[in-house]
Formats: sequence, structure tokens, C-alpha cells
Amino acid sequence: MIQPFSFAATPQIHFGVGARHQLVELIGGDNTRLLIVTGGGSLMRAKPGRALLETLEQHFYCNHCQVSGEPSPACVDQLVREYHPLGIDCVVAIGGGSCMDAGKAIAGLLPSGDSVMDYLEGVGAGKTFRPPTTPFIAVPTTAGTGSESSNNAVLSMVGESGFKKSFRHHALAARHIVLDPELTLSCPPQVTAACGMDALTQLIESYLSRRASPLTDALVMSALPPLLHALPRAVEHGSDLDARTSMLYGASISGLTLANAGLGSVHALASPIGAFSSMPHGQACGALLYDACRLNIEWLNQHDPANTALTKYATIGRMLRGGTALLDDQAAREQLLTTLKAWSQRFGMPRLSDYGFSEADIPRLIDNASPGSLRTNPVEMSRDALATLIRARL
Repeated sequence: MIQPFSFAATPQIHFGVGARHQLVELIGGDNTRLLIVTGGGSLMRAKPGRALLETLEQHFYCNHCQVSGEPSPACVDQLVREYHPLGIDCVVAIGGGSCMDAGKAIAGLLPSGDSVMDYLEGVGAGKTFRPPTTPFIAVPTTAGTGSESSNNAVLSMVGESGFKKSFRHHALAARHIVLDPELTLSCPPQVTAACGMDALTQLIESYLSRRASPLTDALVMSALPPLLHALPRAVEHGSDLDARTSMLYGASISGLTLANAGLGSVHALASPIGAFSSMPHGQACGALLYDACRLNIEWLNQHDPANTALTKYATIGRMLRGGTALLDDQAAREQLLTTLKAWSQRFGMPRLSDYGFSEADIPRLIDNASPGSLRTNPVEMSRDALATLIRARL
């Protein structure tokens, strides 16, 4: 029997090479006043990005702001104060996952001029967010977080008392998502690797989640096989448009599956890691993924060998061999673990100690692990198990 589930409504998705050329029509209205949110400057260094911005400036009244690095509540509040009086009609975010998060939050707050700290989960004032929001269009230029597909904006304050929390509401979802692989061609290898490991982690964790449904599983099955085969090519042969296309599709689908199925222990720990250090989120995921899968599989083999999660791990392992049924379940899981370990080394995923973490930080990381992601991990992770996972990557 299919267990009951719900699935959040999705925005309109426009996917394919050249999809960016639909953007003017999607925005509509010659008198539209845009706020264009971009990242630190890489968009202007790529010809397709420059041309896209020039096209928007020819058709609309454009304001332009840059968000460098992961957005903070202070950054969002400052931009909302600056642009709230201008009557912005539409926010268009063109950039990586951090740019998507900033764009969502700004679009949500522009009509009211409120502070995001009124609504930020866990650390804010606890107020209930009420629309309207400014229409938001997402145009990702990296293939990683899938933030363009979700209805939450992740904001960070990095430091000793740092946090990484969400501003979440269904009205924050983009009206349109424009997925053009050509906009990702200029993404450098190190960023491509980190983003790719993030998308891979999100697909695996949502597939293994205790809240996975037939619908999220079907989405993962459409995205994970091509992503597994495209990731090394995208990192090492960045001009491979087919690989970039598979990566962008997989990343955006991972945003849908995580929003509806949840994640696991990797993201539970990646949250405080990103709050307490400058370690990029994708690198944190890439650093932890192998050992998290290994520990889950070991626990399931010992304590719950009939759990369907073991079959799912084997299914992923077979994907790495073209889906062949010649591998038995144990061999398929070994194939998965061998590949994840090799990719972590091949793509230069750092150790936690490279960002200043030590044995003394383990209790603090566990105390601040995301409880939601721990709840949907395929096995219940004790504090000792989480400590083992962190210690393996110090």
C-alpha cells in the first residue's frame, strides 16, 4: 500500500539550452521595475551572463545589487531598506545558491519593509509571515543547492555564536525557474565539485529519507543516474554541455525532493559547520557523505537488515555500473561506498580540521545539529554515532 504523503506545489520550470532567452517574456511589461540580484561578480565575467544582463537593461528599469558569499540577515535587511521605497515589481536572482536565497528573502520582504529577523526560524522574533511578496524569478548559474526550487531562504551568521537558519513560507517560492545549462559553463572546477557533491548528497539523502514518497523517489530516479555519470565530467571537462545539463537538472530536482522528503545526517551537521566556520556548504557535504553512508549501512546491516534503505543504497550502487543487475546488493553497496570515497579525494574535499575544527568542537557541533534532518535520516543517529562521523573527517 502506498503510504499517505503531501507534495509542495512547484513553480513553472523552463529548462534547456537557451532557456534564458525566455526571461524577458516571462517578466513582461515594458515599464516593469526590476531588482536584479547577482553574486560576487562571476556572472559579468562570462559572455552569456553579460549578454543576459544587457538584455534586461534594454527592456526594463533595472536596479542591480550584489550578494557576495552566503547571505546574512543584516545583508538582507540592508537591501530591503534600500529598495523598499522604490516600488520594485519583480526580483530576478541570477547566480549561485546564496544568490537564490538572498533573492527569495528580499522579494518576500520588499512589500512590507520588515526585518527578516521577525521571521527567521529558531533565532527570530517568531512572528508569522504574511504575504504579499514581490514576484520572484530564479535563474541559477551553479548546479548545487537547488535553492531555486524551494520555498525557504537559508541565511547565515558565521562565527563563534553563528547560526544557519531558514526564512520559510510557501509564498517565497519562485514564480518561474529558468534553468539554462549554458549559464553554468563558466563555473570553475572547485566550485563545480563542491556544488555537485551538494546536489548528490541531497538526492541520496532525500531518497533514503524516512519521509520519502513514491513521488520523490520517482524524481530522484530521473535525476540521480545522469548526475552520477556527469559529475566527474563536469568537474574535469567544464565545457561539456551535456554534463552541465545533467548536473543542472539534478541539482534543481534535489531542491524539490529535499523540500518534500527531508535530508539526513550530512545536512544535519553541515548546518552548524557552516555557521561556525567559513567552510562552503558543498564542501561540508562532500567531506561527510562517504562516512555518513558507511555508518548508516553498517548500522542497518547489524540491526535492521530488512530495512528498505539497504535496498535503496544498493540501487544507487548499481547506477554507477549502468544499472546492471549482475551486482548483488552487498557488492552494489560496496561499489557506492568505494566511489564516494574516491570522489571525495579526487575532487579535493577538505577535512574539517582544515577549517579549524578539532576534537573539542564535536559536542558543540552535535548540540547544534539540525533536528529535522536527523529525524529523516534512515537510521537514528546517537550522539556517539554523530561523534564518530565528525571524528572520521577531522
